[in-house]
Amino acid sequence: MIMYTTDVECVNEEMLHGFFVGWSNPPTTLTHLHILKSSCLVWLAIDKSSNKVVGFVYAISDGILSAYIPLIEVLPEYQKTGIGKELMTRILESLKHLYMVDLLCDEDMQVYYAKFGMKNATGSLLRNYDRQSGV
Repeated sequence: MIMYTTDVECVNEEMLHGFFVGWSNPPTTLTHLHILKSSCLVWLAIDKSSNKVVGFVYAISDGILSAYIPLIEVLPEYQKTGIGKELMTRILESLKHLYMVDLLCDEDMQVYYAKFGMKNATGSLLRNYDRQSGV
């Protein structure tokens, strides 16, 4: 059974293994936990049978006008089960009082986010891959 919660205090490092697949320099589970605890809003999907976080999404925000969703991830073995859709639905509902909610994604993912009412946009970004681990 999958439980959805915003309570990051119920999570520890041991519950966060398996994320950041394919990253060349992924954050450690401790850094991942710090990221979640430092965010203004987090939604977690927890598999109660294994007591493991199987998906997460979080936002950083000024709480007044805007928010940015940096990451949404679902463990590979739980993908295509509706967890990502549920996480996105919940976070967007939680942020609906704001003027703008932004998310950057690869072009092939834009169709997915359009299902949530998000629109394609142009933008610029900078990536320091040597800092990808958050250290």
